[in-house]
Amino acid sequence: MKKYLFLALLAASAAHAEPFAKGNAESGRQLVAKYDCNSCHKGKMGGDGSAIYTRADRRVTSADILIDRMEQCSGAIGKQLTEQEKLDLAAHLNKTYYHFK
Repeated sequence: MKKYLFLALLAASAAHAEPFAKGNAESGRQLVAKYDCNSCHKGKMGGDGSAIYTRADRRVTSADILIDRMEQCSGAIGKQLTEQEKLDLAAHLNKTYYHFK
């Protein structure tokens, strides 16, 4: 019985875990600058480009979609992101704009 209670508690805590806990948001912020992500976003959205993250019809509606979108964007800059870069970028974007749980 204790085993099942432990597993239930573990599953419940994982459901509320930060989706990019292994990412470093500060490193992600630096990667946005390094890869000049906002230059492309400015062309699409105007301003400083950040409206791409907050627009009402945004395409990124979950943590999984965020990773997929970053992979598409990395192709636009001709860069293959490492797994850690993806986690760092996602941690930054999630902390700053998305707030996925």
